[in-house]
Amino acid sequence: MNDSILGLHHITAIANNAQRNYDFYTQVLGLRMVKKTVNFDDPTTYHFYYGNEQGSPGTILTFFPWEGIGPGRNGVGMATEIGYSVPADSLENWAERFRAAGVSTGEPAERFGERYLPFTDPDGLALTLIVPQQPDSRSAWVTSAVGQDIATRGFHGITLTLQKIDATATILTDIFGYRLQGQEGNRYRFRTDSVAEAAIVDLLEEPDRQLGRNAAGTNHHVAFRVADDRVQMEFREKILSRGLQITPQIDRDYFFSLYFREPGGVLFEIATDHPGFTVDEPLAELGTHLKLPKQYTASRDRIEKALPVLRVR
Repeated sequence: MNDSILGLHHITAIANNAQRNYDFYTQVLGLRMVKKTVNFDDPTTYHFYYGNEQGSPGTILTFFPWEGIGPGRNGVGMATEIGYSVPADSLENWAERFRAAGVSTGEPAERFGERYLPFTDPDGLALTLIVPQQPDSRSAWVTSAVGQDIATRGFHGITLTLQKIDATATILTDIFGYRLQGQEGNRYRFRTDSVAEAAIVDLLEEPDRQLGRNAAGTNHHVAFRVADDRVQMEFREKILSRGLQITPQIDRDYFFSLYFREPGGVLFEIATDHPGFTVDEPLAELGTHLKLPKQYTASRDRIEKALPVLRVR
């Protein structure tokens, strides 16, 4: 039994428009929508989950598309950049694909010996495509437009921007079991050896940067993966012992969650692998039905009328 943090589980961000978000992540980036549900606290807002075929932990990017929320601001105290792993020799193809689709991109560059291509989604969310030093063994979700030779494999890592990294680094190393792998300027790379992929957290120390503001184009929280409830509860005790507040276990239908705010201000989640996305839809039909948390099933008609119409293709 693995008692470690098993890298990243999922990352949750905010969007301004459901249709635009769906079109970009399924049609341009080529991800699979593995679940279409609603926000637990606001059932008139969708909650989209994108990932590989099964929605495997370490591939899941989720969104709250709050219609008309307006732009947020990346800054201190939040996750500021999502890194996806892609195959070798795919960055030029991606750059061309992004140009054709009108996607805003930066110039290819290198970080910690790995080539990467920065880009933003339609809300300005910062992402990068990264060719990892070790080839990624995960199976990709492929489409007619995004083939096996370029398709994303899942997360490479996440960047957190902080005024000071020390207290956050202690959480990563002393509680989560990460180790400092290297430093480039004010960027510190931490990696867990418990998994081969989705294993990296970069801490960016920017003491003079403005605080971030959550709205469209920003990340809401970062979820770390554990194998089961027993391990999850052990981590809850470790976090409480450091004097940090953490929620009781919360049933999110597709995993069980704990939430706490780490000392640098980023909202962290610890999520289990089980029960997974096929608990209420067969694998072949993932993401094709609107699934509601049980507390909202009696209100389906009202909720469906309140949600924006989503044209799926």
